[in-house]
Parts: sequence; structure tokens; C-alpha cells
Amino acid sequence: MTQAATFQLEMTRFIRAPREKVFDAFTQQEALAAWHCPRGMHVAEVSADARVGGRYRIVITARDGTSFVVGGEYQSLDRADFLAYTWIWERGAMPPDKVTLIEVTLTARDGGTSLHMRHTGFPDAMSRDGHAPGWQSVFNRLSDYLDPAGTAGTLTVIGDPRSSYCRTVRMALAEKGVVYTLQPAAPHTPDIAEHHPFGRIPVLRDGDLELYETRAILGYIDEAFDGPSLLPMGPAAIRARGEQWISVINCYAYDAMVRHYVMQYVFPKGADGQPDRAAIDAAVPEVDRQLGLFDDAYGARDYLAGAAPSMADYLLAPILFYVDAFPEGSAMLDKYPNVRRAQAAMRARPSFTATQPPPAH
Repeated sequence: MTQAATFQLEMTRFIRAPREKVFDAFTQQEALAAWHCPRGMHVAEVSADARVGGRYRIVITARDGTSFVVGGEYQSLDRADFLAYTWIWERGAMPPDKVTLIEVTLTARDGGTSLHMRHTGFPDAMSRDGHAPGWQSVFNRLSDYLDPAGTAGTLTVIGDPRSSYCRTVRMALAEKGVVYTLQPAAPHTPDIAEHHPFGRIPVLRDGDLELYETRAILGYIDEAFDGPSLLPMGPAAIRARGEQWISVINCYAYDAMVRHYVMQYVFPKGADGQPDRAAIDAAVPEVDRQLGLFDDAYGARDYLAGAAPSMADYLLAPILFYVDAFPEGSAMLDKYPNVRRAQAAMRARPSFTATQPPPAH
């Protein structure tokens, strides 16, 4: 490679696997087919002639059918310490005449491997920075592939399992069949403040990527992982209806049902540590009105939009689980048979059972 390395990108990741397995993952075709693409994409074709002077080629396909093709030549192979290879986009992020160099150094550490990647030769900072998210995601998939814990070694949900929003995210992951690690953290504590500037939960960490705000997390899960769609399928009107109910739940239902009603029981502020009856009585009419809206929305269907559960259903079910736990809420739900029927369908789902919050003490 003769091009001057004017801009470079460096990353270090810890992989829970021996160096030999990490090295082989970069050089064996079947391994490259399993991991060498960002989340939400797939390797459609791969070839690798892992010898100095040998060439490799990877065809990466997005869900919309768009394909990206990268290839290059192996420059150095020292199993299991170091490898270097050129990186040329036939079809992708840079013109095919731009040749960059990747150097991977592997060091044994703490029962695994420290992987240091140095990608040099970018023509400008924009090209370099544009590659960073892709490499982060590719290395997440490498960790998934080699770590005995699978995606649970990379993916962490940070939050309180009693939180309805935390449960929504966990239900979405369960629906996708994605394993993860749950890291308990309460809102507005130092543990969560380092991840969320507003102190809220949940936070999703996927390798070096951190996301907060439940709607953004759900969108990422839906695009990044295989499995059933978390958005309603069908015409634009159905998808828009799904987004409408997501907004209604986040902006209005959570406030009325959780903040103004459920929390009066969970964190009672009345006399002698009892629930504040005046606050509860004030909250009930709005909760009742909203339950009527949801009852009309369900009609004869079990889901708010489309023929299968979607984000709106995963958001609402944990909220109504708590509403149903208290006397006025249970009585109100009994008035709305469509809501009762729909919630019975949601509660029968394995994702709902698997994310049951711990009992209150």
C-alpha cells in the first residue's frame, strides 16, 4: 500500500474468546459470513484466500436489498498476534480507487482477547468518522459470534425491572429472541446519571453504543435484530396509527395512569403513610376516559394497530398491568371488555411472562 495514511481510525474491543479463535474469525470464510457486517444487515457472499497476497471479498446486503461490496488483499498474517489487509469499497462508502489499510493486533488478556484495530489511509475526516459506527456494529457481531454468552455479552439493558418502560424494552428483545444482560439501576441515581443526561430509564448499551429514550431503543432493536417486526405491517395508514398510539401512550397515558394514579399507591404520600385519596380520586376520571379511548381503538382486535402486536402494545401492556393491580384501576378495566380481552392476549405472550417484575415487598 503506497497511499499516505492522512486520517486514521483506532478502536479497541475486548472479546471473550482465545486469540486463535479471534484471528480465525478474520480469515475463515464461514466465520466471516456469520459476523462481518453491521447489525441489521447480512453477508450475502464471501470469499477469503487467507495468505499474504491472497484476496478476500465480502458482499453485504441491507434489508431493503441494497448491497455493499468490500474487498482487498492480505498484507500480513501472524496467527494469532497480528494481521493486516487492504480495504477497498467496490460499492459502498468511498470510491473504489480509495485504498485504506486495516491492522489488527490481538493480545491475550483476562480470559479473552484485547482486539486493537487501526484503520488508516482515509482521505478526509468525514470518511474516517463515517466508518466508526459501522466498525462498532461489526465488532458487536464479532463478540456475539465468539462470546459464549452470545448477544448477552454485548447487549445490556440498564434500568429497574419494575419500570414499565424497562419492561417494554425487555419484551421487545424477548419477541426478537435476543438474549441480553439486565443491569439494575434506579432513575435519578449516580448509576444511571452516567448513561442518561436526564436520569431516566432504561438505557440500552450495545458494545460501545449507548441509547436512551424508549422509542429510540425500540427502533434500534427492530432494525438491528432479526425476528418479528416491532412496527405494524401494512399500508401507511396502519403504520401511522401505530405511531399515533405510541405518542398517546408516552405523552398522555403514562402520565395519567402511572404518575397520577399508580404512583399514589407505590409511593404513598398521604397521612400516616397511606395513599393520598384526594390525588387518586382526581386521577381516576382521566384514567377512565383514556381506557374508553383504548377500548374503542381495539374494537374486535387484540392489537392497537395491525394484525400482530407492535411497539404500542408493548408500551401499554406493562402500564395496564400496574393499573389492574389497584382497586379503582381493576374496576375501571372491567368496564372495558375490549381492553380486557386485548390485555389477556398480551399477558399470554411468553415475552410478558419472562419479564414479570419482582414482587413488591
